[in-house]
Amino acid sequence: MHFSAELRDGVASGEITLTYRLWQRPQAKVGGRHWVGPVQIEIDDVELVPFATVTDDDVRRCGEPDLETLRRRTAHAGPVTDDTLVHRVEFHVVAEA
Repeated sequence: MHFSAELRDGVASGEITLTYRLWQRPQAKVGGRHWVGPVQIEIDDVELVPFATVTDDDVRRCGEPDLETLRRRTAHAGPVTDDTLVHRVEFHVVAEA
């Protein structure tokens, strides 16, 4: 799983534990592990949800300053409205290189 350069330190420190992805089909599965820079993360949950369900806590856990910034980042593969179904992916750090 890829993260923008400005988010990688937050993922590595464990500050970022959630991401939203606009995928046609899931690209991660529960229990799967992915290297993000010098750390490995493990997927805890993958859920397909409408973007409107994103909470303030979710925005914080994604490392974003506000909902609209998260919406723009999630929309890299197409427009994201409140009704757009996105994959909500929870994870945690499990190892360092």
